[in-house]
Amino acid sequence: MTMTIIVITLIAFILGIDDVSTKMFRRPLLIAPIIGFILGDVQAGLAIGATLEIMWMGIGNVGAYMAPDLITGTIISTSLAIMSTNGSIETAVATAITLAIPTSILAQQLLVLIQTINVSLNSWAKRLADNADVKGTFWLIYPPALLTGAARAVPTFIALYFGAGAIQSAVDALPTFVINGLETAGSIIPAVGIALLMLAMLKKFELWMFLILGFVFSSYLGLDILPMTLIAIVFAYFYEMITRKTAAGANGANESSKNTGEEEYDL
Repeated sequence: MTMTIIVITLIAFILGIDDVSTKMFRRPLLIAPIIGFILGDVQAGLAIGATLEIMWMGIGNVGAYMAPDLITGTIISTSLAIMSTNGSIETAVATAITLAIPTSILAQQLLVLIQTINVSLNSWAKRLADNADVKGTFWLIYPPALLTGAARAVPTFIALYFGAGAIQSAVDALPTFVINGLETAGSIIPAVGIALLMLAMLKKFELWMFLILGFVFSSYLGLDILPMTLIAIVFAYFYEMITRKTAAGANGANESSKNTGEEEYDL
């Protein structure tokens, strides 16, 4: 088990560096199955990853706002949930949701501290840039990356080293109303995440008609995800084709009016 904890801690460190570089594996849907594979329960990892992804779908850093640490929250909650539930996927998902919210918020505070330290490097970077020190600027990327990786690895190691039992005991010691509140939040947050995502994607009024159509297909016609997806692809294709033709026609009309105006001016 000690080797497993070290491997998961190393992965947390790598994912922390990835979060400030390529950002390839920063989502719960990708992280949780990796943890599940290491712990020998890929199905639980997939279920937890899908649930946390929906939960946190609309969460992100906006301006100066630092979002909860999805990476640390996913790694710790998935690891402890799988370790403590003895193969029950439903229990693992419920435990992961209960642990993900407080761990991600606590890790968020550590990230704020790390980002504050990283900001202090700006003056150093400016001096290197003013002196055209390309080599020095290149090496300057390592301190923030290492600090961010440590910000994910250290909490992960501490949480896993003390074990799921200690965390579970702390959770069991919480008042009932706190547990009920977390469970309620876990049920509400997915809806909030999807709502935030829709507000970001549905900028035009006519796109809401597709949302209404999808609701009718799902609620009243009882269609499954696959046929609804295929129907959506057809509608998206025709919408894109009509939009392009309309834009091309408008551009053609504008060009024609310009040419007509120029000819009238020449006459």
